[in-house]
Amino acid sequence: MLLGKVIGTVTPCVVYPGLEGVPLLLVQPLSKNSKAVGKPIVACDATRMAGPGELIYYEGGREAALALDPWFVPVDHTIIGIVDGVHLIDESSQSE
Repeated sequence: MLLGKVIGTVTPCVVYPGLEGVPLLLVQPLSKNSKAVGKPIVACDATRMAGPGELIYYEGGREAALALDPWFVPVDHTIIGIVDGVHLIDESSQSE
């Protein structure tokens, strides 16, 4: 499970069979501290509810293809859910 932020939408001119009606979104991958990591990616939105500005989690590779119906459509990344918030525990400040 990877963390990202939706930064835009993508409108394809040709849609592969099985991906009709699946929104394509531009996602900036984030670190666990919500810092941008690498270049933006295009992800299919399996939730069909994500939009620009939202914090999301996504999968890549084979798991991304399993999240859509029908399975195994040719995708690299798929949005699995929308994140309400991230709360990290600072392990260095905890007493032993």
